[in-house]
Amino acid sequence: MLDAGTGRTTLRRHGSDVAQGRSARPAGDVDRDHATRTTRSRNVDRLARTREAVLSRDATDDGPREVVSESWQRSLAAHVDPEHGRPWHAFERREVDDLREGHPLSPVLPLLRDTLVAIADQAHHMMIVTDAQGHILWREGERDVLRRAEQVELVEGTRWSEESIGTNAMGTALAADSPVQIHSAEHLVRTYHQWTCAAAPIHDPDTGETIGAVDVTGPLSTFHPTTMSLVVAAARLAENHLTSRMALRDEVFRARNLPHLAGLGDAPGALLSSRGRVLAAQPLGWVSDRVVLPHEGDRVILGEDTEGVLEPLAEGYLLRVLRPGGRRWASLSMPFLGAQRPVVWLDGRAVRLSLRHAELLTLLALHPEGLTADRLATALYGDAGNPVTVRAEMHRLRCHLDEGVIRTQPYRLHAGVDADFLDVRESLRSGRIRDAAEEAARGPLLPASEAPGVRAEREHLEASVRAAVVQRGDAEAMWALARTPEGREDTELVARLLRALPPTDPRHIELTTLRRP
Repeated sequence: MLDAGTGRTTLRRHGSDVAQGRSARPAGDVDRDHATRTTRSRNVDRLARTREAVLSRDATDDGPREVVSESWQRSLAAHVDPEHGRPWHAFERREVDDLREGHPLSPVLPLLRDTLVAIADQAHHMMIVTDAQGHILWREGERDVLRRAEQVELVEGTRWSEESIGTNAMGTALAADSPVQIHSAEHLVRTYHQWTCAAAPIHDPDTGETIGAVDVTGPLSTFHPTTMSLVVAAARLAENHLTSRMALRDEVFRARNLPHLAGLGDAPGALLSSRGRVLAAQPLGWVSDRVVLPHEGDRVILGEDTEGVLEPLAEGYLLRVLRPGGRRWASLSMPFLGAQRPVVWLDGRAVRLSLRHAELLTLLALHPEGLTADRLATALYGDAGNPVTVRAEMHRLRCHLDEGVIRTQPYRLHAGVDADFLDVRESLRSGRIRDAAEEAARGPLLPASEAPGVRAEREHLEASVRAAVVQRGDAEAMWALARTPEGREDTELVARLLRALPPTDPRHIELTTLRRP
């Protein structure tokens, strides 16, 4: 209608004048929104009454959903306080960073971010990713929601398992191993009645074990019915991505190690993943799809009268059936860190080696897939290396040890290998920085060696251990390095250690002495 006083055209909606050019929602939309809010409010009130009735043990015909009821029972059995419960702060931020780096869900975080974060932003929600125990490792989304979440301790490093904080989507999805949405007063702890969350577990495609959960959480007022479907779809995408990565690793492993399997000749054998999945077998079908790996040792029971032995390979194993009489393969120990006069232990027997033979064994231990004479020549002598010289040295070494310990074409170790320099690598890979420092403190790898391949590994180990120790800032790890000749010359390391030690620590005196010119 036309306003005679102003000459402006206005539209009347539900008793309000809306100036032309401004958005005016159709009456049907407004009515539907009002109905939705009313229904949501009634549901929230009903859930709150149900919770109070259950906690006070009053009889009620309108109980919670089965998944919620079972979760409440588990949570109460774990002595979670429904009124004042708080999540357990399990890790500091520095520790969370370390957990993220090695976690199997780290490779799929970009995919989860692309799938969920933009949607979460628009809905005023946030995406959360946990490990299998419910520890929050990643948290991304709309800034205001992140700040509100911090006020209720919904942050990285906290544990959101049911036994820590009661019924919640992350913890309940992990406990039930199934997608779940928890709404308002379905949370056992009152603090979270103004929140809604949907989560789904993510499984390891190799073992089927749960490795974490993905969750979308936000304030109750911004709840959307499609959230659950989006979270489930994101979890399935993550599992498919992990499956594709596993298939690629399997193919690379087979390509590298099929010569080992072929080297068994007519004897039965198989290539196994690091978890025991059979990736290739000869003859086909002689072994099941998965082999149960032993907790210790290298023997595997394959049947009532059949026993196998595992030969470690890079990222897996070669499984072969023991010959009649149960003859084992050899055990070879190589303590080469700081070794001026190298000695190996072959089945418990000490064997003194020349430096060249120790270098050969070191290179073969670093390359369990095997090395050709040409590659060994380069690693030992550089570009001027002669494979004929390598073959002669390898012949003498095989005679010195036992012909069965070293296989040919390519040259590779056919023994259970225990090497201190490999232990340092494994400690670094698994995040055991203090163990790596204490192992490396024994000394450099074959310190007298000038072979390019050995020298490169020696320098890599030293640099990797130092970098990891400095980054972690662990006083005991730094102390282990500071006691070595190289560490005493490392002024930065000593200075960091002095800052990390308590002022009353007696090691201050020794370290201060080390810093004097």
